[in-house]
Amino acid sequence: MIHQFKDEYRWLSNFYPCPLRFRGKRYPSVEYAYLSAKSEDKAWKRMCMEGVEKPSTMKKKSQYVALVPNWEAIKTEVMRECLALKFSQEPFRTWLLDTGTQYLQEGNTWGDRFWGVDLETGEGENHLGKLLMALRQQLAAQ
Repeated sequence: MIHQFKDEYRWLSNFYPCPLRFRGKRYPSVEYAYLSAKSEDKAWKRMCMEGVEKPSTMKKKSQYVALVPNWEAIKTEVMRECLALKFSQEPFRTWLLDTGTQYLQEGNTWGDRFWGVDLETGEGENHLGKLLMALRQQLAAQ
């Protein structure tokens, strides 16, 4: 089992640098692409594309952007789309496949119980880990 996306598994993190083209625009990582989709604000999207501020800073700032009206309904699909773009590239594709059948858990210390598992409480839905495992299965079947 991979408990956290750090150290030798840091590349599983959405913060890990991985340029990708998402909906016609280039972003420096999955996190920036995902955050850009939260709002239609052009200045926000430009900030995400430029990647000048750290992903953690942008994540905090995203709490204050005007969300697209259906964000809660689409956020998981947006993440799936971003992850597919990252893991269609090498070496990320091979690295993900090399995790074999290990359970992937986005263990965290910041209390995210939707995308990951709060390591302090052991609670969380681990949607990011589940999306990665489903993507890994799809890639292995190709």
